[in-house]
Amino acid sequence: MKRFLKISTITWLILCMFTAFTGCAGDHHAGLRTESLAGLNGFTQKQYGVFLDFDGDIGELSDYEYLVIDARYHDKDEFLQKPEEQHIYSYLNIGSLEDFSDYYDTYSDLALGAYEHWEGEQWVDVSDKRWQDFILNELAPDLLSKGIDGFFVDNCDVYYNYPTDEILNGLAVIMKGLRSMGCDVIINGGDTFLDAYTEKIGAWSDVITGINQECVFTRIDWEEDRLTAALDEDREYFTDYIEKYAALGAKIFLLEYADESPENEALESRIATYCREQGFLYYISNSVNLDR
Repeated sequence: MKRFLKISTITWLILCMFTAFTGCAGDHHAGLRTESLAGLNGFTQKQYGVFLDFDGDIGELSDYEYLVIDARYHDKDEFLQKPEEQHIYSYLNIGSLEDFSDYYDTYSDLALGAYEHWEGEQWVDVSDKRWQDFILNELAPDLLSKGIDGFFVDNCDVYYNYPTDEILNGLAVIMKGLRSMGCDVIINGGDTFLDAYTEKIGAWSDVITGINQECVFTRIDWEEDRLTAALDEDREYFTDYIEKYAALGAKIFLLEYADESPENEALESRIATYCREQGFLYYISNSVNLDR
């Protein structure tokens, strides 16, 4: 993501949830708001939550139906007691290298260049077979072995920054490999890659089951160090992107960033209304750290 980096009647929400989201699935934010509904077992269930820097027991997050965490930092035992109806996706960074990762030194020679706004992170050459083998034969299988339901795949935007056929084809190898593992693959952003893939190589369903799009209605103002409303042209671009693939059958999730200031109340209402009308899920966090 960059990680940069959410009610009609209860009956309508349950219907929307079951018709739109049946089937198998950084850095990161302090948790904030999420849409909720009454679960079949009677308790209030939150629909979507993203906690990439969460370091507690994931059992504490069992009330989220769709949950994104970084499974690298959680033990297999934590997944054994998850509710049957809960879908847990693990963060999987395929497009960049972070200097705190235990595999950084092994693959640092594949770095392409600095990742703006994220110190200690560099874009990685996804066309290199060593990197592809690491993701598909080591990292992803290890995450799946813990009991996750799928992947929340970050930084396919390496193709936006390095738009070559080699990078496009390298991403295609990795994404198709992840899909072949029989679980959900949620791409975080990735519009430039996904559009290029469907225009030049194959069908969207070859590489993803859904899209998480950050900052559709909100924006991270890096210069002013604040969270604010998205520019109109950005909102229109991203709504066109997610609605296009939603119409084809992709699951859609929005990850927004906004604090709980009075001026953002109307913005939060707008996000909720849009997602309700479209059948999308959303989560709003108040920081780019995605903890809790």
